[in-house]
Amino acid sequence: MAELPGSVLFACTMNAIRSPMAAAILKFFHGRRIYVDSVGVRAGDPDPLVAEVLDEVGIPLKGHVTQDFAQLEDDFFDIVVSLSPEAHHRAVEFMRDAAVEVEFWRMPDPSLVEGNRTQRLDAYRGLRDTLMERIYRRFPPAGSPAP
Repeated sequence: MAELPGSVLFACTMNAIRSPMAAAILKFFHGRRIYVDSVGVRAGDPDPLVAEVLDEVGIPLKGHVTQDFAQLEDDFFDIVVSLSPEAHHRAVEFMRDAAVEVEFWRMPDPSLVEGNRTQRLDAYRGLRDTLMERIYRRFPPAGSPAP
């Protein structure tokens, strides 16, 4: 198993859907072994569908407050994972003087899906499942089989 980083920052456009979902999933897998935070290029409004689809799989979204890069309390991270093109450009710029690994995982924005409630929830579930798989492979929990 690869060595886990000490800290990971997830970044997306509004810090309302993709990055808080990814942060909650990584916290669920690793608890306090990894310091995890999330940020947006701009701070948006929390999306209640995120908490709903995470709750379906037993992952809590506790006390998430959206924030942008300027509001980060800590700007030292081992890995920054950007989840949208705009966030990737901002993360590279923000971390340009730091010895940090910046990864880009292009993830769809489920809020762009139109349709009824079930169709919209399915888009959020798809993002959740994709993030869970990617995070599990990138940051495997202790005792998990090698990917």
